[in-house]
Amino acid sequence: MKIERLPFSPASLRTWEEPHGRQSNWPVVYTLNDRREVYVGETLNAVGRMRQHLDNPEKKHLTSLRVVIDEQFNKSVCLDLESYLIRLFAGDGQFTVLNRNDGITNADYFDRDRYQALFGEIFEQLREDDLFRNSIAEIENSDLFKLSPFKALTQDQEVAIVDILEGLFDDLSGGTASRAVIQGAPGTGKTIVAIYLMKLLSDIASTEPSDDAPSDSVFSDFFVGGYREALRGFRMGLVVPQQSLRRSIKGVFRRVPGLRASMVLSAYDVYNQPEDFDLLIVDETHRLSQWGAQSAPGVTNRFRHISQSLAHKGERWESLTQLDWISRRSRHQLLLLDHEQSVRPIDLPPETTRQLRSAAGAVGRLYPLRSQMRVQGGDDYLAFVRELLSGAAPREPQRFAGYDLRFFESLRDMRSAIIARDHEAGLSRLVAGFGWKWLSKKDPAAVDINIDGLQLQWNQTDVDWINTPTSLHEVGSIHTVQGYDLNYAGVIIGPELKWDPSARRIILDRAQYADTRGKQNNRLLGITYSDDEILSLVLNAYRVLLTRGMRGTYVYVCDPALRHRLRAYFD
Repeated sequence: MKIERLPFSPASLRTWEEPHGRQSNWPVVYTLNDRREVYVGETLNAVGRMRQHLDNPEKKHLTSLRVVIDEQFNKSVCLDLESYLIRLFAGDGQFTVLNRNDGITNADYFDRDRYQALFGEIFEQLREDDLFRNSIAEIENSDLFKLSPFKALTQDQEVAIVDILEGLFDDLSGGTASRAVIQGAPGTGKTIVAIYLMKLLSDIASTEPSDDAPSDSVFSDFFVGGYREALRGFRMGLVVPQQSLRRSIKGVFRRVPGLRASMVLSAYDVYNQPEDFDLLIVDETHRLSQWGAQSAPGVTNRFRHISQSLAHKGERWESLTQLDWISRRSRHQLLLLDHEQSVRPIDLPPETTRQLRSAAGAVGRLYPLRSQMRVQGGDDYLAFVRELLSGAAPREPQRFAGYDLRFFESLRDMRSAIIARDHEAGLSRLVAGFGWKWLSKKDPAAVDINIDGLQLQWNQTDVDWINTPTSLHEVGSIHTVQGYDLNYAGVIIGPELKWDPSARRIILDRAQYADTRGKQNNRLLGITYSDDEILSLVLNAYRVLLTRGMRGTYVYVCDPALRHRLRAYFD
């Protein structure tokens, strides 16, 4: 394997070209870059392809060419290496990646493991050329990498996006409003689908008909015909209810051509826009609010004002939710949801999310995502988590190949293990249910969590906590980690969950549950929530926490009776 380096110019191509050499008749991968932008491609005719790029106004300004040549490369290897480098460039963040995202592949082929062993060597050579700032491990642990639109999709993600695009363009052609729903469990990549689709629509809208589209892409047909014209003046946005995740996605959009940070919105931002949207994609739809924070008068007044402004004549404004705001400010909506991830009474009620799924299914616009992408324990581990929190009698202790699942009798030992995993792999954190008051929010010296003499504090910020320097020594709540991936999660099941041996079930100790907004009744609508209704939301929060760890999950349980009950689930 070798990497040939030369200036990107007609003169250097004439010098470099050999009539019967690898430059014009061999599968290669190449990079083009200047100081700010990079493009990655693969071709069978490097010289001919470079001449095309020199005639392309979007690429002719690039200055440096590197061509990766190996006598054993074939087309499949080149497609794989091209996709690999695009993903790493996008995750590294040093350059703006000029590629479209519709050609990213993750297909298997003969002897793939042997070829991929070379990819790390190629990366390191490019890193020595200052094309990368960070190591592969650092890139893969970054939000830029995890939330990048340059992803290889699973089959059900591809099918969902194709079906969504076909339905959207039919609706645009017919002038029909529409709503579609993507349903998926934790780790099925709902957020990735949303970000990928935003980039894809942007590329379709901006790609000239003469531009070449990957012939083997399932999205190629959308780059020809009248699809580009249908998106003329198209206004779209991505609504993200969680502040921390919204900020992280904004950071990604700033670095992707065709996307802008201003496209990433809260429900309040949607109302404040001067024009309605053609399409709003809503991530974590179940986390939209049905009523403003009653403990925060400013937010409550703002919520009231928006609902009163959008209410139809004769309609009770009190009945409007943030979902209604979004529906009334957009013609088309794509809602991504999982009803088992609602964690507060203020979230959309379960009957609303059920109605959304039912209505979308009735018109063929319900798209399920089933392939587990995050947790290496796979679907079996997700089923294990549901059973663990159900209170059912344990079966044989569970073990999941390639997944590090452990039960700890000592929180101090679990914390030490998490710190060790962080030193090895990074992105390993302690997280917990809301079983302790957040005293350190007002008093930085206060201790929030005290278990067997181990004193800890909650997350000192609720925005991008995972990446802060002090996060390894703090404990993250559900509100800081929902939507994020960790390598290893140490989950503390707090004192608000207990085992009732007489009823033989998990119960909620409401007095120990410290999230005041998590157990707040809805005075405006006259709704009082029972302990079992709050318990359901708390268990949802633990389902989220127990599915954050990609490589492993460690568990410590505070209540002695519940600890004894759950211990039997673990090997």
